Amino acid sequence: MLSQQQVEQYRHDGYLFPFAALSAGEVAECNAGLARYEGWLGMPVNKADRRWRSASYVMLPWVDALVRHPRILDVVEDLTTATFFIKEAESPTFAAWHQDATYFGLDPHEHVTAWVALSDASAEAGCMEVVSSRGAPRQLSHAALGLANSINGGGQAIVEAFDESGTSMMEVAAGSFSLHHTLCRHRSAPNRASHRRVGIGISYIPAHCRLTGTVRMCARLVRGRDGFGNFDLIPPPEAELHPAALARHELVYARYRDNYAEQIAAHEREFAAAPV
Repeated sequence: MLSQQQVEQYRHDGYLFPFAALSAGEVAECNAGLARYEGWLGMPVNKADRRWRSASYVMLPWVDALVRHPRILDVVEDLTTATFFIKEAESPTFAAWHQDATYFGLDPHEHVTAWVALSDASAEAGCMEVVSSRGAPRQLSHAALGLANSINGGGQAIVEAFDESGTSMMEVAAGSFSLHHTLCRHRSAPNRASHRRVGIGISYIPAHCRLTGTVRMCARLVRGRDGFGNFDLIPPPEAELHPAALARHELVYARYRDNYAEQIAAHEREFAAAPV
């Protein structure tokens, strides 16, 4: 699906966009599924407990279908998690500069995120802003700052100086998606548009990636077969919000949170020991 020039551009910059994925009908089906989900929650996803934002493919068949969508998988594949990233109309929600790799604990750094827009994500609506890795991606020091209105749970942010010049706004229309590498530095501004900005970030890794910590994480095999056994594989949901799927989601999310906490401590130890 990608030309050699696109591959080289992604490897140099750490991001690539836009790609068409969903038809207008598929976008409508996803938004209808989101409306049902929020009806069950009794509130918007982004206002509910944070566990309902993550790994929704475990209990929602329409999200499970989205993470396995062939037009996305033809660009990136093998294992996945998914998180809702929603900014209400004219909301102050934002994300400070950060890198996804910081608290995942994956080796090697081959994690790529497909950010799928279910509504138009323009600069006004607070789309992602990225800065090129210039062919030399590296992990930067972060801290969980607990920033007010942060879309990230811990308000994580880069606390190490870096060159912020030459940024790009990754504007994507509803039904399209962007790609960014796990070490890509990115942020997003508040939503100043009059409409809700809805996106789902799908994290894909090849099956040979492994976790560096002690927590055994879960993942959904989306294409091919797993010959490595580095994760506990998750079956498709029995039905929307099925009791068995909900119980499975509790397990998946608990392991995610345990790994996240362990990786925060590991990151702090690594950068506390690093020379200045």
